Amino acid sequence: METQKFQFKTNINCGGCVTKVTPHLDNVEGITSWEVDTANKDKVLTVSTDSLSAEKVAELVKQAGFNIEQI
Repeated sequence: METQKFQFKTNINCGGCVTKVTPHLDNVEGITSWEVDTANKDKVLTVSTDSLSAEKVAELVKQAGFNIEQI
């Protein structure tokens, strides 16, 4: 499967939040890379994955305690 990129609006708004969500995204098979643009007013999370759905990524972020909405 080719790599897909999903973007989400989140409330991951600081380094501490990024640290909190990191284990939820780093330890998941299928996520090839991710980053949060905390400078953007929508705190855009970009996730590259070769096997996960946008819904699954959103579920992982919710488990970390954050709001997330695909854009």
